[in-house]
Order: sequence, then C-alpha cells, then structure tokens
Amino acid sequence: MAYIEDNKYIHRDLRAANILVSESLLCKIADFGLARVIEDDEYSAREGAKFPIKWTAPEAINYGSFTIKSDIWSFGVLLYEIITYGKCPYPGMTKGEVISSVQRGYRMPQPDSCPDELYAIMTSCWKHKPEDRPTFEYLQSVLDDFYTATEGQYQQQP
Repeated sequence: MAYIEDNKYIHRDLRAANILVSESLLCKIADFGLARVIEDDEYSAREGAKFPIKWTAPEAINYGSFTIKSDIWSFGVLLYEIITYGKCPYPGMTKGEVISSVQRGYRMPQPDSCPDELYAIMTSCWKHKPEDRPTFEYLQSVLDDFYTATEGQYQQQP
C-alpha cells in the first residue's frame, strides 16, 4: 500500500477478502475494480455508488470523499480481520448501526488476541480526521519494527 500511496492511487476496497496469500505467506493486494488515480489528493465518488460500509471511512460514507487516508481507515479494519482470524468487523452490528456509531466516535474494542501496540496502530488508522491518520509509508516502518520485535512469537504452521 505504501507503493500505491506513493503513486497517487487509492484502492477503495481494502479488506481481507481482497488479499491473496501464497503458500509462502506472501500477500498481494487484489481487486482493483474500485481503484482510482487521484489528482488532487481526493476522489469524489458518484452519487449512489456502493462500498463495503464496515471498511469504509466516515468521510467516504458521508461525503463520497476518498483519499489515501480513507484507505488507511480500511487498513485498520483489515488489521482487525487479521488479528481475529477473519471475523467480520463490527460484529453484531448492521451497516446502519456501524455508520451512526462510528459517527458518534465508536471504535471497535481491542480483540483479546491483539497486542496493545498493534491495537494502537489500528486506532491510529481510525482517527476521525483523515489528516490525523498515519501514512502507509509510516505504517510500513512501524509494522516492520513490530514484526522484527515479535517474530519469535509467530511461526509458520506446517
């Protein structure tokens, strides 16, 4: 995603269902059907466009305004999917409940299996103001450091 960010693209559908994982655990982003080149750091969706609500940033839902920062929001939800082994985000909530709850400041709670440091990364992706969210370049650096610090705890399963 840092590469996509650097080349002024937005994905707009970043979620676990769109990540391909090889036998060697190499991950590749897929399904660029909603992806767009952004010229002024923003893409405005046409009225009536459909998006995966539980992964979509509030500004994109409310105003159709997509930026790389809305992909950052989705990345935080993707991290939730990863740490919960594929559970659907906002469990037990309808799309409408998610929209109104997030608008009021609700964020998904820390999953039991989630280290505090990773949850802090997730919540940084869910800042209400897009400009307060990190960049993918920053996230790549932080997650590389996180992986290095914790790699002994995780091993590839046979």
